[in-house]
Amino acid sequence: MGKLQGKVAVITGGSTGIGLAAAKLFVSEGAYVFITGRRQHELDGAVKEIGSNVTSVQGDISKLADLDRLYETVKAEGKKIDIVFANAGVAEFAPLGSITEEHFDKLFNINVKGTLFTVQKALPLMNDGGSIILTGSVASIKGTPAFWVYGATKAAIRNFVRAWTVELKDRRIRSNVLSPGPTETPIMGQQPTDAMARIVSTIPMGRIGEPDEIAKAALFLASDDSSFVTGIELFVDGGRAQI
Repeated sequence: MGKLQGKVAVITGGSTGIGLAAAKLFVSEGAYVFITGRRQHELDGAVKEIGSNVTSVQGDISKLADLDRLYETVKAEGKKIDIVFANAGVAEFAPLGSITEEHFDKLFNINVKGTLFTVQKALPLMNDGGSIILTGSVASIKGTPAFWVYGATKAAIRNFVRAWTVELKDRRIRSNVLSPGPTETPIMGQQPTDAMARIVSTIPMGRIGEPDEIAKAALFLASDDSSFVTGIELFVDGGRAQI
């Protein structure tokens, strides 16, 4: 029997990268997954790749009406949620002196506001004893030039789980942050090549991560294997955050 047999998971940003890898792994371990993404054609491809036990809902997590539609879909299918993997996010480089209001608002609206309301709106449908996983980043604790607005968004969600660990304890809902290092995802390919090369050079293991490696850590936090784990930040980063 799979580690998530009979469980229901919501995975935002589930059409590509880490979210897609997690959705595939969760389904293989017995879960039913709801995935979201902003681009319908990518969602359609993800559903085909996952194969079964999946429902996709197109939407932008920074838009509360889209989140409402996501959870209305879950409710309409008669499901209760056991796992929320708030994974959707965006990353951009911009150095001090060239920060725009648009850059700041985009990153905070998606990475912080969107993550907060992804979780808050899920709570009425969540089973007691469930698991909340937020995708953080090593950028939250590393001083990376031109990448610190993004890093600040991830530092913010790190604080979320510290408080939620206490606020949700009576419902036995665990909250944790999963913080990857540089990982082979579409977001990675959108960043400046020289900037990413500098970051990769600081990874003790000498390479970037694969989405499947991050997904395995998400499975640990989603399953009963982590039944006594809450409030933590789990780095899956080749050692970058540790040195």
